[in-house]
Amino acid sequence: MLGNIDADIRPKVDGFLLTQLYSEGSYVKKGQPMFQLDQRQTQAAVQQAQGKLERARAVLAQAQIDVKRYTPLVAQRAVSQAELDKATSMERAATAEVDADQAALDNAKLNLGWTTVTSPISGIAGISKVGVGDLMTPTTVMTTISNVNPINVDFSIAEQDYMRFTREKSGQAAGRSLQLILGDGTLFPHRGRALLVNREVDTRTGTIQVRAEFPNPGNVLRPGQYARIRAVTEVRKGALLIPQQAVSELQGIYQVGVVGSDNKATIKTMTLGPQFGDMWVVDSGLQAGENVIVDGLQRIKTGMTVAPVPFKDTQANAQSGEK
Repeated sequence: MLGNIDADIRPKVDGFLLTQLYSEGSYVKKGQPMFQLDQRQTQAAVQQAQGKLERARAVLAQAQIDVKRYTPLVAQRAVSQAELDKATSMERAATAEVDADQAALDNAKLNLGWTTVTSPISGIAGISKVGVGDLMTPTTVMTTISNVNPINVDFSIAEQDYMRFTREKSGQAAGRSLQLILGDGTLFPHRGRALLVNREVDTRTGTIQVRAEFPNPGNVLRPGQYARIRAVTEVRKGALLIPQQAVSELQGIYQVGVVGSDNKATIKTMTLGPQFGDMWVVDSGLQAGENVIVDGLQRIKTGMTVAPVPFKDTQANAQSGEK
């Protein structure tokens, strides 16, 4: 599993870490302060930029006064046009200097604000990877935050299952949701949906990666957690199923024992489909209503007369409380 957003928290500026402002493993909101860096250096940079801007503004003000004073004097021929042109040029230069110094001040204020490291997303905050007193740089990963509601699950399916799922998606199975079986075997109560299918089949494994999304109220599921996905990849109406323990397999050939009405056994070869729990889907070789030998097939030969008794699934009885 993985969060739908996993954000590594890094500082934007250099500085010594003074305070950790969040509780590890807690839920944090977007914009919530998480770490505080030393502000003294960035505060000094702001004051320096502010002073430089004030000096530039003073130069600009003087240049504007000169232009204003020289303009009527040029018309009276008391001042040469060259003097006015020089004053106008000085005004333009001073204006540009003010703009540059204003940008430098804005950048210094941004750096000062970045000394308080905030969360860019809402989610679960991990354990801090840094300690108070450490020197932070923009490459330092301080912690990681994961948005886990909804949570994403990546899994791979065989190419054949993918093709069946694609065909069924436009048919009866359209809109069917996914189920999540957790590591302890329990079924997650909320169903999910497929978000995307990767662009290619892995030629080494013959599988294709799928990403699913599950609602995760209460943030119960966490990134890295193990689970299995159960999904409808094919719908078979009137499918014939037999217990897996009734099947004998030898060199890829599957056989089953059948008892006729005359209590004579017959060994049949079958073609099997997918497994479903402890049952096996029969594609061909067996008819509905035939009596299948579940126990003792190894001692049976075709034509042998047997004394069949109804099979009793002791495991199912034990689960239901019967003995």
